Amino acid sequence: MTGHLVPPTDAVAALRERAGKKWAEAICAEHGVTDAVTFSVPLRPGVTTTAAVERLGYDVWTAWTAAWRTFATRLPDGVGVADRQLSVQRVRSQFPAALVADDLDAALQIVGDEVVDVGRARDLARSLVAAGADLSPALLRKTYGLVPADATMLVAAVTWLSANPDAGGLTARQLRVPGLHTKWLERNGPLLRQATGRDVLSEVRTRPAVVHLTYVDPGYLAGGRRRHDAWTTGDVHDLAYRPRTVLVVENRDSRLWFPDAPDTIVVEGGGKAAASLLSDIPWIRTAEHVVYWGDMDTDGYSILDRFRDTMAAPSAGLPARPVHSILMDGTDLNRYAAFGISTDKNGVALRPSSVRLDHLTSGESAAYDAVATGGEAPFRRIEQELIPLTDAAERLHAVISASSHHPRPSNAP
Repeated sequence: MTGHLVPPTDAVAALRERAGKKWAEAICAEHGVTDAVTFSVPLRPGVTTTAAVERLGYDVWTAWTAAWRTFATRLPDGVGVADRQLSVQRVRSQFPAALVADDLDAALQIVGDEVVDVGRARDLARSLVAAGADLSPALLRKTYGLVPADATMLVAAVTWLSANPDAGGLTARQLRVPGLHTKWLERNGPLLRQATGRDVLSEVRTRPAVVHLTYVDPGYLAGGRRRHDAWTTGDVHDLAYRPRTVLVVENRDSRLWFPDAPDTIVVEGGGKAAASLLSDIPWIRTAEHVVYWGDMDTDGYSILDRFRDTMAAPSAGLPARPVHSILMDGTDLNRYAAFGISTDKNGVALRPSSVRLDHLTSGESAAYDAVATGGEAPFRRIEQELIPLTDAAERLHAVISASSHHPRPSNAP
């Protein structure tokens, strides 16, 4: 190792870096979680012999030593220069060897408080300990990185969980923590698990899936019976009839007023949750035809891709099932281009997508590429509800007729 001398400015910079890396350990040590932390920077690594000093030059050595002697006189309490013996020009004496801060407060006096808001960090540590969290440097650092509202929510959640060892009788929304919601748990669940050792989303009661559906079989409807229904998983409930075809749509209007179609039930998909919501429902898995119709935009194709992938594998003793689509290929995109838009309902420009979707047909992929392109696009969305339902009914009939002759079509491009 080639020896070198560290000037005061570089030593302070190195001390700042070490304080930035070790502040959480230092604060945790105040609670007995870790060993006490000192902050030390070597000032002459590799310079431990007369020969090493000679290689650097005596003038350089003398100037460096003088600079440190002067700098040491200005150091605050708790920060000092540690000397070690070294023979120079046959004289053995004490020379600067390390810049040492006794603790975090001392280090911050010399490096500045921009490294960490130590008051806030200590408040968080105290709050976590009082709440019953398993305090650790990693937990403290991650909590410090949260926005204040999320950090406060974390402490509140830990406090409640510490007092309630079993949350299995509640849903996530029923947890008695004001302001706590499922999205917060999804975002911060790993941190909450680190603090408490509990996977709250797995622990709480899961809501049964509720699927809204519409009966569109003309023979059934001729009897004047109910047209709309809901299916709740785990409940005792029989459908009005077992569908030969299940059409999954995203828009409620498209479901409510879909035209008559023999042996068909129209299901509201639930957006990005479609795959998890629908894939384990027995009468969907056992239907002869499962068809998806969504918006022609990046979300619509992403939902189709995931739904098709999920349905392609058996699940819970139910068979795999291919998923067809209607009104979602490149030809359809061109046919209904007059309905194309490039902004959402708030007027915000729709963004391109670089996500690769591996379970689309070639026609669907062509349409996806057109609306997802990073380049110029005439439009980025055609909403399902703008397409005439009679067109959808005609296309559904055509897809069913075609697939009836090919009962196991490939979903690959």
